[in-house]
Amino acid sequence: MLIAGLVLTGVAALIHVYIFFLESFAWTRPGTRATFGTTQEEAEATRSMAFNQGFYNLFLAILVALGIVLVAVGRLDVGATLVLAGAGSMASAALVLFVTSPSNRGAALKQGLLPALGVLAVILALAL
Repeated sequence: MLIAGLVLTGVAALIHVYIFFLESFAWTRPGTRATFGTTQEEAEATRSMAFNQGFYNLFLAILVALGIVLVAVGRLDVGATLVLAGAGSMASAALVLFVTSPSNRGAALKQGLLPALGVLAVILALAL
């Protein structure tokens, strides 16, 4: 169960690295604007905010990746804590998006389902 949780949270971390790239470096590109449903004007107006938000996603991914590495080298206590903090934050942010923005529920599910399942699997593995 632990390995399943680490795989799920690891894939979630990779997704968040991709989101980091889109928000921080490709925000005004047509494909990114289509993904996020923004116009050129909206993208330009929110470029600084998106750049910053992208780094939040990157930092969460780094927490998860570092946690996975620490679990792999035998530091289950610290590693699991980092995985749960990073992936739990990803899932929580997706839940906030899901609740507060009905038009973005699909995006919330895409970015929140894997970390939520991973957190559940890690917690179950630690509890058993």
